Amino acid sequence: MSVWAAILAGGSGTRFWPLSTPERPKQLLPLAGDRPLLAQAVARLRGLVPPERILILTGPFLVDQVAALVPEVPRANVFAEPRAASTAPALVWAAHRIGKADPGAQMVSLHADWAIEDDHAFRAAATQALGVAREHDVLVTVGVKPTRNETGYGYIVPGKPLGSARAVRRFVEKPTAGRAALLRRRGALWNTGLFAWGVPRFLGEAGAYAQELKRAWPALAAGDAAGFFAAAKAVAVDVAVLERSPRLAVVVGAFAWDDIGSWDALRRVRRPDPRGNVVIGNVTLGDDVEDCVIWAEGEHFAVTGVKAMVVVRANGHTLVMPTGQAERLKLLVQRL
Repeated sequence: MSVWAAILAGGSGTRFWPLSTPERPKQLLPLAGDRPLLAQAVARLRGLVPPERILILTGPFLVDQVAALVPEVPRANVFAEPRAASTAPALVWAAHRIGKADPGAQMVSLHADWAIEDDHAFRAAATQALGVAREHDVLVTVGVKPTRNETGYGYIVPGKPLGSARAVRRFVEKPTAGRAALLRRRGALWNTGLFAWGVPRFLGEAGAYAQELKRAWPALAAGDAAGFFAAAKAVAVDVAVLERSPRLAVVVGAFAWDDIGSWDALRRVRRPDPRGNVVIGNVTLGDDVEDCVIWAEGEHFAVTGVKAMVVVRANGHTLVMPTGQAERLKLLVQRL
């Protein structure tokens, strides 16, 4: 049985302003290393999915940049979503395309903007998930053990054993810090968004449970991408399909995972200096700078006398804010 991959590479990445712009969003930036996140995502699939079976879904104005960034993926496999409608319409459209080209295929789904510490462990978890999906005819999500009481992630509460996996008892989305701590103690997992399933099974479950896509289904059958996305309601695949389907399992991945949701995340995904600073670019630091994220693109930067700050100079703009203020930055960017 052949395996395909759908990489979700849309989004504007406003939480990385001013480095991130609509023309150069988060997934095209080298936030977790020397290569852009999307290039890392494609390389991570090496040995699991050949490039000719990788589909990349992105924004209408990013197709050329994406195709140039990952030339190993055929240009015809880079698709523009007619409108941003979250993950359910995107993955249903991708599964439909795969099913037309390769009936009975399996697919994995991943996002282009993750930081993964161990690519080998990532592929091992994806392989296990595909095996569970094939053996038990279920939809499979990959979870990882939480490392902190994160309130911005979704959690999975595992249920009864299902072969090498577990059934899913329930999802908990963005809990309070207290509930996140309780979930960790009780063995809940972070929902990474790495999914695996047989294409016919996924399309069957989406057709049965994703009511938000019901009006769009005729356009899907007709191969009308614009009509499908126009008629579909914006909804996450977790909400539209996974939380409603009884045919669901979770596999535990043994890799470190971060969705790099804010500037603060760089202190987790990059190696800080002895004073806890992550510094990128031509920067001079005073000896009294601690626990900061500092990014200088092009111009020289000098920073002294600050602690727990984000300082960024890029694209003709400068950002200065305390760490832990991702929501306030999002509001600021909306005003700008």
